[in-house]
Amino acid sequence: MATLVFGSLGSMLGGPLGGAIGSLVGRQFDAALFGPSGRQGPRLKELAVTTSSYGQTLPRHFGRMRAAGSVIWATDLVERSEAQGSGKGGPSLTTYAYSVSFAVALASRPIQAIGRIWADGKLLRGAAGDLKAAGSLRVHTGAGDQQPDPLIVAAEGSGQCPAYRGLAYVVFEDLDLSGFYNRIPSLTFEVIADDSFTLQDMIGEVIADVDADIPLPGLSGYTSENSPAVDLQVFDQITPLEIDVTGERLVIASERRQEAAILLPEPAIATGDGDFGARTGFTRYRAPLHENPPSLLRYYDIDRDHQPSLQRATGRSGQGEPATIDLPAALDAMAARSLIERTSRRIDWSRDRISWRTCELDPRIGPGALVALPCIAGHWRVREWEWRDSGVELALERALPAAAAMTAELPSDPGRPNPAPDIEVGKTRLVAFELPFDATDGSPDAPRPIAAVSGTSAGWSGAALYADRGDGALHPLGPSGRMRATIGTVTSPLPPANPLLFDRTSQPVVTLVDPSMQLTTIDAEGLSRGTNLALIGEEIVQFLAAIPLGAGHWRLEGLLRGRAGTEAAIGTHSGNEDFALLDKASVRLDPVALGSAPERQVVALGRGDDTPVAASLHLAGIGLRPLSPVHPRTTVTRDGGLLLSWTRRARGGWHWHDGVDMPLVEQAELYVVTVGSVEAPLASWASASPSLLIDAATVSRLSASAPQAPINVRQQGTHALSVPLLLGTLR
Repeated sequence: MATLVFGSLGSMLGGPLGGAIGSLVGRQFDAALFGPSGRQGPRLKELAVTTSSYGQTLPRHFGRMRAAGSVIWATDLVERSEAQGSGKGGPSLTTYAYSVSFAVALASRPIQAIGRIWADGKLLRGAAGDLKAAGSLRVHTGAGDQQPDPLIVAAEGSGQCPAYRGLAYVVFEDLDLSGFYNRIPSLTFEVIADDSFTLQDMIGEVIADVDADIPLPGLSGYTSENSPAVDLQVFDQITPLEIDVTGERLVIASERRQEAAILLPEPAIATGDGDFGARTGFTRYRAPLHENPPSLLRYYDIDRDHQPSLQRATGRSGQGEPATIDLPAALDAMAARSLIERTSRRIDWSRDRISWRTCELDPRIGPGALVALPCIAGHWRVREWEWRDSGVELALERALPAAAAMTAELPSDPGRPNPAPDIEVGKTRLVAFELPFDATDGSPDAPRPIAAVSGTSAGWSGAALYADRGDGALHPLGPSGRMRATIGTVTSPLPPANPLLFDRTSQPVVTLVDPSMQLTTIDAEGLSRGTNLALIGEEIVQFLAAIPLGAGHWRLEGLLRGRAGTEAAIGTHSGNEDFALLDKASVRLDPVALGSAPERQVVALGRGDDTPVAASLHLAGIGLRPLSPVHPRTTVTRDGGLLLSWTRRARGGWHWHDGVDMPLVEQAELYVVTVGSVEAPLASWASASPSLLIDAATVSRLSASAPQAPINVRQQGTHALSVPLLLGTLR
């Protein structure tokens, strides 16, 4: 801030030269106020994104790291359109979907595998290897015998596609982009390069004849994007390295390789002017405090999906911004806290210095050697040595004691992670049915086919729906959407009950397709509003209470039976029937595309399905079929005839109002009365009113040929006949 202020004032007063002088003064003020802002090591990438640039460095990954990669090949967007229409000149809807195929280079050395993949921060590939979006993935590990990718070969030609041996990359084929705004998302990959690694694995791949077998405890991964010299500088900050070039091989070690500390002889006294320790032969002193010692460590935290994190060493903070060590490695919070603690302690211990003079030549003593001193406790590291006429002068630095190097398990908190949920895609489950006509939704001349589509896991993201009209061909019905319907099975048969009474005895047990799904309990007012309406087999019911039994099992209590004109199905239940909650999660289907063949089916296929899921329609035809009449009455006339009467109902008229007739939905009011079998009646009559008189002679003749024969009535609708109502029997 002061740099900007003084630089601007200097430019106003003294031109360019004044601006330069003002900036210099401002930097001095900034340094005094905030301290130096130097950061040691390569910077961590806060928001690494997938790029595609010529000349970009491809890193080398060790252990397990999260990397962005670079796009090295891609196709154009592939557009797919699907038209959905109601037919017969009705409006149609065309939907478009886009996909793309591309390759991403990840590492310039072979790897073992790829773990999770993130796209725009969301999980694209889970730990189990399942893709959360449609498409396929191929991983090329960069082996020496790696073959070209078949998709790139098909697109570019066999002579134009390299095998990329030694380069690890992945290929996405037909990746669905609907969840990423129809563009290639920003990707990051969990690269699994090695089970474990040492400094030798990192340096030995680049430098021949090097001995650097140094373990790196606590590090589960490291990314190298620079030269070996930069990598050595990074690790030297946390583990001081000794480099020995005296032999045939380059030796890099965390300390001079020796079995024990070398005991130095008594110090030699010098009498020359300017010699240190004239009477003792040595001088001990403590170096001043570092102006801004490193006390912060930035790293990639494995508990936070390899996001950058920070740990601070204990101790009093200095002036200004504390120095920070950037370590592009993956480790947990406790290991990072231990590293910065040891580094801070080592720097503090190394301030203890001794200048020691000896006249005895020992070839073992040289820079990096660990020595012990007579009458002075501790071990010391030789940092410099100089030959003089008065002897060999050694510059010693206090070595960190083993006890001080052992840091206690100090509290370390990586922060509260917010990982992307890794949920399995799940299998598709489907229940298809028709709903009765509703005057507020749809036309009385069109059926209402519905599909209740769901998944066995919350990670289910929808399915494509098709119509099988009985010929095996699949006709598209559109997507199901991502909202899961609440469906399941009723394990035990639902017993019969009176549709006019509240059923307090039946308690069916429902097993939902996903144990995480929920059913709710309502009150009597909720029942009156039509809440908790469900399909069980071929019957529509309402339930008052849903009692959880655990593991996705629910017991339903307080039932209203035979709702919406399905009372004829009350006595037809069997075990393991379909259950579907009738709510807004269901999908409306195109009746024209579905067809009217009796063997028609609805077919669904999701990403997690090995084979398509098919379902026949429950309540087939109920939307166009008139309701069965009610309130049968049979009266014997004086001459022995029969006067039959009944009460009409209308499709969509679910609320009865006293003294008000429901409006007729059919084109005309017409009834068919039959004697005997409904399919092959002995006699039949048509009536335009809800009553019929059978004369005595006809009754006598029919009773003689078929005594006790049933008499039924059905309403003749515009499109179909209703379910028969039993009026009585012949005597």
